Amino acid sequence: MNTLVIKNAHIVSPSDGLDEVADVLVKDGKITKIAENISTEGNVIDADGLTLIPGIVDMHVHLRDPGQTHKEDIITGCKAAAAGGVTSLLAMPNTIPTTDNAETVKYILDKAKNADANVYVAGSITKGLKSLEPTDIEELKSAGAIALSDDGRPVENTKYLSEAMKKAPQLGMTVVAHCEDLFLADGGKINGGEVSENLGVKGIPAAAEDCGTAREIALAAALDVPIHICHVSTKTSVALVRDAKRRGVKVTAETAPHYFSMTEKELLAKDADFRMNPPLRTHEDVVEIISGLKDGTLDAIATDHAPHTPEEKSDFEKAPNGSIGMETSFAVSYTYLVKTGLLTISELVEKMSTNPAEILGINAGHIKVGAPADLALVDLNEEWVVDVDKLHGKSKNTPFKGKTLCGKVKYTILGGKTVFEDK
Repeated sequence: MNTLVIKNAHIVSPSDGLDEVADVLVKDGKITKIAENISTEGNVIDADGLTLIPGIVDMHVHLRDPGQTHKEDIITGCKAAAAGGVTSLLAMPNTIPTTDNAETVKYILDKAKNADANVYVAGSITKGLKSLEPTDIEELKSAGAIALSDDGRPVENTKYLSEAMKKAPQLGMTVVAHCEDLFLADGGKINGGEVSENLGVKGIPAAAEDCGTAREIALAAALDVPIHICHVSTKTSVALVRDAKRRGVKVTAETAPHYFSMTEKELLAKDADFRMNPPLRTHEDVVEIISGLKDGTLDAIATDHAPHTPEEKSDFEKAPNGSIGMETSFAVSYTYLVKTGLLTISELVEKMSTNPAEILGINAGHIKVGAPADLALVDLNEEWVVDVDKLHGKSKNTPFKGKTLCGKVKYTILGGKTVFEDK
């Protein structure tokens, strides 16, 4: 029997009513006891001064595998996840080939069996993400997919999106929606506004996201089925989700750390690591994203982890969109939300672990007897500088490079096994 005892940890697990110092006993991958002074047979982690939280559930990750493994692969992506305290992640379908068939779903799940995080799969709603032909959703479910999305792109064909939204609850799947009107976006590179005009770079109007958000909410209301809105970045999308929730629409939503910690002004340096889609927005948008996190409009924080090579990111305008985020997500969120008094540590754990697990319907987000021992031990007082040369994934395109953050993941435990230790 494999035994681990975590001693003297400050346990924070809001869904289990825990905010106390205690020991945790783990046997054969599961939590078997939470109490003071548990006998120390087996492996021991002295967690005095550390905070124990449920492993982070990142519900928006691009692993680039299959097809672009020079940027990231399932194994390296999960090493990056573990270094950030992420024990479960949802892999988006814009792989090559697209995750639109049983074979690709099975490939991802098979390769992930020995990875340092639990990998869940989002199958695509349309074949090749082209919005021309729907996928066989039952086949994707049978192969092991738990969610549906065309992320990387919106589902342009509203009929196919509607059909997926109706089928998903019957199959126990979650539809996670990339909200964007591509006609309004019109090939823009950064947020449309003062900075895009200053740089002479084509902008993407906030309305491109807002119109997509409004469409998805309207469908969820009309069909009376759930929808999850990805990477919310605008004040109007926050207002749309807030209003929908008040009306009883079954909508949940996520944002990402860069949307509450940075504005479009970062783009003035013409560094493509700050280019992502949706793009960084204005100060007014950041204020409303934070407001949405505080009042529960935004349920989750996910990263939209999107690795690219330095060569690809070298040209500001030609570079692909996206930034990596799993290794920095907890620290950025703690630094900008908890250290500043905007959220409590319990509320942050809800946004990063408990709520994403619930939205996806996976067994995660808890520290309780019988739960999987998927855990992160963090030092809330440790400051550290983001050094791209010390990151664990293949790509280095982080907008947080050189930033001083507070809150360091010291151990990540997956199924009772230590998969990351900060030495």
